[in-house]
Amino acid sequence: MAAEVLILGGGVGGTIVANLVAKKSSGWAHVTVVDATGIHVYQPGFLYVAVGKEQPSALQRPETSLLRDDVSLVVDRAARVDTVARTVQLESGRTLPYDQLLLATGSRTVMDEVPGAKDAHDFYTMDGAVRLFEALKGFQGGTIVIGVAGIPYKCPPAPVEFVFLLDDYLRARGIREKSQIKLLSPLNRAFTIEATSKLVQPILAERGIELTGFFNVETVDSVAKTVSSLEGETMDYDLLVLVPPHRGQKVIEDSGLGDERGWVPVDKNTLKHTKFEHIWAVGDTTNIPISKSGSVAHYEASVAADAITAEVKGEAPPKHTYDGKVMCFLETGQGQATTIQFDYDHPPVSPTPARRWHWAKALFNKTYWHTVPQGRLP
Repeated sequence: MAAEVLILGGGVGGTIVANLVAKKSSGWAHVTVVDATGIHVYQPGFLYVAVGKEQPSALQRPETSLLRDDVSLVVDRAARVDTVARTVQLESGRTLPYDQLLLATGSRTVMDEVPGAKDAHDFYTMDGAVRLFEALKGFQGGTIVIGVAGIPYKCPPAPVEFVFLLDDYLRARGIREKSQIKLLSPLNRAFTIEATSKLVQPILAERGIELTGFFNVETVDSVAKTVSSLEGETMDYDLLVLVPPHRGQKVIEDSGLGDERGWVPVDKNTLKHTKFEHIWAVGDTTNIPISKSGSVAHYEASVAADAITAEVKGEAPPKHTYDGKVMCFLETGQGQATTIQFDYDHPPVSPTPARRWHWAKALFNKTYWHTVPQGRLP
């Protein structure tokens, strides 16, 4: 009888693992993906929705269109994992058994953890990006503040990318001279990666984008239109955009599978749960101190797939392990971009921004649907 391989989450990591295990197991495994909506969303596109450069419909596809025919899809939300019985209870009341379990549940944003910030804008969800675009359409000038309300968060370069795209957007509308853009960073630099921060900070200054370091967003006063930091500083705004606090999904917390923020502890190389047998995790779900980005889930997925396949076949664990590889693009505006590449053993490297990197990112965004979910890894 085929082993039951259950995957929670139909994002990039879960989809790749499902397809690779189904392909490589040669009938030894029956693979099932559980996803709350059954719709696969390309989250890096939210940035472009927020500034009117992409339509939400272009970022969504039915998950069934991305999965192999021999992979089952259950559209439901996972409620609790029983590690003793090896079952997953769904919100509908249905229970699914597993022999091997992959947690690819991603992260969730919790803006309500910031007092007073319920009306703040963000671009970390589709709804948030659409709402932000509507606010920007009505913006006629003033101060736009972009702040970070918690670390870790998805895609560390995203706030920097957003301010560059925002600068382009305001210039295209002819209101840049009537506007101030202020980026608030909890660190002493633009974002977590020092080498790339040094590269982009002169460009921020050149574009007239004000960077304030050591500003950890603590509270918002939506009446006075001020945002205050843990350090005691207060900033005025006309339009506020926040990177919301992030945490793991509720099923992780309710099942006792994660830490106090819902991040799943795994071995940084094998991606296997440090406490529970027969459980792996990839992507934003894990507690690995590395970027929470699609590229991480992308590279981790092949490692998890090989390990799960070996397990169901009764073979020795594969030598192939995750080496911390990350490769992502960073838009710097005006039709240019750079990249960020590193792994556990090599520090981040970013080339001088150029048009070719911008077009490489645009090409990747368009070809994503035909390459990545199927496990076609570079």
